[in-house]
Amino acid sequence: MNPLGIHALVWAGDIEPSSVELAARQTRAAGYQFLELSLHDTTQLDVDHARTTLAEHGLGVACSRGLAFDADISSDDPAVVERGARLLRESVDVAAALGARNLCGALYSALGKYAQPVTRQGYANAVDVLREVAEEAGRCGLGLGIEVVNRYETHVLNTAAQALRFIDAIGAENVYVHLDTYHMNIEETDLVQPVLDCGDRLGYIHIGENHRGYLGAGSIAFGSFFHALQRIDYRGGITFESFSSAVVMPGLCSDLAVWRNLWSDGMDLAVSARAFMQSHLRAAAATVRQVGS
Repeated sequence: MNPLGIHALVWAGDIEPSSVELAARQTRAAGYQFLELSLHDTTQLDVDHARTTLAEHGLGVACSRGLAFDADISSDDPAVVERGARLLRESVDVAAALGARNLCGALYSALGKYAQPVTRQGYANAVDVLREVAEEAGRCGLGLGIEVVNRYETHVLNTAAQALRFIDAIGAENVYVHLDTYHMNIEETDLVQPVLDCGDRLGYIHIGENHRGYLGAGSIAFGSFFHALQRIDYRGGITFESFSSAVVMPGLCSDLAVWRNLWSDGMDLAVSARAFMQSHLRAAAATVRQVGS
């Protein structure tokens, strides 16, 4: 079965040492194999402490981040692009020091609503920067997951088809597609064909409900999605992601438009999500075996 992870924002709103300790302890207690840490504010992160803490709990780690508008590599402004490139290089160093194998997210633009489409120059800037960052990441044994997010959070990549063209332009073997069911539910025509189109270029997954609350309490057709993963023999990490204003800090709540308290008991949420994902993985595997027999 695929390794299952959980986003640290289910447990704590920051990545200070005490919060990392809490997140690691709760992640292990909830039965997950790895923890995803957001690198949106690495000034809070004690890397050595975090790596030791994760090891003590027998957990793997994945890292994710987005960019800000003043550090947007899809900008036409060279100074803004350079600030974003510097953040990505720093994030590669942090992720590698933590022992991560994946650095994922909207690595190609600011995370927020744009007023116009990406320009030809902005797109080229994002490709060029990520080609250079991928080379550095490769030397660290790190893969870059290009997360496909919805139109209200980027103007560069909103569908898996766009992401595939983007990584083709980058041309690096350690760059792959990162799909998220929350975003797919908004932008894709279904949850199956994008998975099949990505095939072995799908490298990381976020599982989130359409309202980002309890899995199974919304409208997403998870059965077809997990069946598609089985059809391509996807063996990578699957991370549960959910946000509530009860945990997420106000600034990040604003960035992610988390206006409601969808839950307050992170452990109940996490245990429920793990059982939900495992059930779908088993059902999809059984179906594929029956079809093949």
